[in-house]
Amino acid sequence: MSDKDTSNQTGKTFTLTNDQTGESWQLPVLDGTCGPSVIDVRKLYAQTGHFTFDPSFTSTGSCKSRITYIDGEEGILMHRGYDIAELASKSNFIEVAYLLLYGDLPSQSEYNEFEHNIKYHTMVHEQLINFFKGFRRDAHPMAIMCGVIGGLSAFYHDSLDIWDPRQREISAHRLIAKIPTIAAMTYKYSLGQPFVYPRNDMSYAENFLHMCFSVPAEEYKPNPILTKAMDRIFILHADHEQNASTSTVRLSGSSQANPFACIASGIASLWGPSHGGANQAVLEMLHEIGSKDRIPEFLEKAKDKNDPFRLMGFGHRVYKNYDPRASVLKESCHEVLEDLGITDDPLLEMAMELERIALEDEYFVERKLFPNVDFYSGIILKAMGFNTEMFTVLFALARTVGWTSQWKEMIEEPSLRIGRPRQLYTGPAKRPYVSINDRD
Repeated sequence: MSDKDTSNQTGKTFTLTNDQTGESWQLPVLDGTCGPSVIDVRKLYAQTGHFTFDPSFTSTGSCKSRITYIDGEEGILMHRGYDIAELASKSNFIEVAYLLLYGDLPSQSEYNEFEHNIKYHTMVHEQLINFFKGFRRDAHPMAIMCGVIGGLSAFYHDSLDIWDPRQREISAHRLIAKIPTIAAMTYKYSLGQPFVYPRNDMSYAENFLHMCFSVPAEEYKPNPILTKAMDRIFILHADHEQNASTSTVRLSGSSQANPFACIASGIASLWGPSHGGANQAVLEMLHEIGSKDRIPEFLEKAKDKNDPFRLMGFGHRVYKNYDPRASVLKESCHEVLEDLGITDDPLLEMAMELERIALEDEYFVERKLFPNVDFYSGIILKAMGFNTEMFTVLFALARTVGWTSQWKEMIEEPSLRIGRPRQLYTGPAKRPYVSINDRD
């Protein structure tokens, strides 16, 4: 079969022609606010008897969404029309969370009410402590997060009716509010330290750092530089369109599963090293390099297509230009290192040297393999004192607001149907059953 684009300038039709029969079909072309138009193939099978084949769905639009727009070629990331760099420099995570959930920036009264609602739900049921006691102390934090977040549905029966708008909203508030508490509990559990209860007189990021790093024996003093960096990390990871974990949340939600189960499925997807584990992989790569004087050697290995070594934290699957989140986080990265006076950490020194050399290397510059958000976030989190296994947990914490917003948008879509991808079957054709005694 051959495709012939006969759409007019407004992009309304697309003609699909069968070369063998001469038959042709008109397919609608849908225009979005920004970005390329899409060919509507929902009636393709009914009209032609064919499905489309798109492994990994890299050329398939799975939904309509008003939340996030990405232009990878131009290095653009916008939430509800607002540029990510502007949000990261002028806004805060609570305001961005409101924007993602409700579509517009809040007025002062709306902001105050939303912040109050989030703080009101920061506590978790005391019986959840028993969940943690069931895990080994050396369990991976993401394993704990999957279990505990999924288990929330056993405690909050009053917000599981997904068709009730008020219950959907309460579930969203609970998830955004409780996941920092649960993430901090996960961290404390791995250290063998007592859990620290949330403080509602602190900001979202400040409270999270307090729950992670304070101890009952000493007064905790918030560091404004670290708080600002943590808040920026949350903003920059809040949503990223229809990536693997977001698509997982939407697919789970399409079956009418409860929101806590859907977010747990997103956490499980994010756990994969090709997705949320990238900033952890950056630190592991630095350990592999070992010292600054070996950086040129490993850069040459990265250029060799036959060498399995890959430069982690550089380039991006979507962005073919500079990752717009990285330029913002680079500033915070240097602020954090300067504030903490870190001058003798070999790993962080090596990271800064790798950044400098790669940005001057013609090979990487020509291919636009710039440091991405994972490169800088990994360095910041290590400087703060988090162990590498916690990195993906912090990613999940930030992304929960995006997952929840995407889930809420999907549930409110009138045309909601359960997701059902199709396949190209390549197994055996029908064959007769042979008795075990007659098989060779």
